[in-house]
Amino acid sequence: MTAEFEYTPLELMAAAGARELRDGEIVAVGLGLPVVVSFLAKRTHAPNITLLFELGVVDPEPVDTAVGLADPRIWYRAKILSSFVDMLGTVLHKGLVDVGFLGGLEIDAYGNLNTTLLGDPKGKYRHFTGSGGANDIASYARRTITIIRHEARKLNEAVAFVTSPGYLRGGEEREAAGLAGGPSRVITDKAIFDFDPESRRMRLVSIHPGITQEEVLANMNFQPIVPDAVPTTEPPTSEQVRLIREEIDPDGMYAG
Repeated sequence: MTAEFEYTPLELMAAAGARELRDGEIVAVGLGLPVVVSFLAKRTHAPNITLLFELGVVDPEPVDTAVGLADPRIWYRAKILSSFVDMLGTVLHKGLVDVGFLGGLEIDAYGNLNTTLLGDPKGKYRHFTGSGGANDIASYARRTITIIRHEARKLNEAVAFVTSPGYLRGGEEREAAGLAGGPSRVITDKAIFDFDPESRRMRLVSIHPGITQEEVLANMNFQPIVPDAVPTTEPPTSEQVRLIREEIDPDGMYAG
């Protein structure tokens, strides 16, 4: 909250994510908050970014709030209607994607993501949706941005299953595996992180307004690198909030 207007944690995350995108970049967009992030950037400081949806849709102008990538409302006025194989193979695997958005069940200290399975102390496992295009994006995009809830069960020293590779256990391991790029930012509802260029371990960049450093660290199952001085995350502007609520996500499906 500010003196002038209110915003939700998800709107703050969307604005923080949008600031990471640069004009002219090619962005692989996943369903959910990344849709809001990408169109917010395109309608503000980055009008010339190209948005790719893994189904094969390029630069659409969605009608209403689409409920899935197969919803035709998200295809409206797309520059290209192609295929899943075309997007992942012809574009992504050639190294043409600048930024990929990712999410997951859990993330570890080196940016590895799990969207496949979780276990319990009794040895039982629950399977989830798996990779989709996430592994391809994590492996070949020049950099990735992860958006995830800030909960201890989601932020672990090691994930139960590596669906989408981050820095594995360090930058050299990723390079040895022949993978391009790597994680650049992790945006949660409490803070923003990047990765230390030497150790490749997650590092605290900023803390959201109204959140303490103690709250951030208490809700993580590993110790990130913490600089001596950690600034407060820049909140969204009133115009960004207006765009999200009135034009990009008026039903509040993703950022409500």
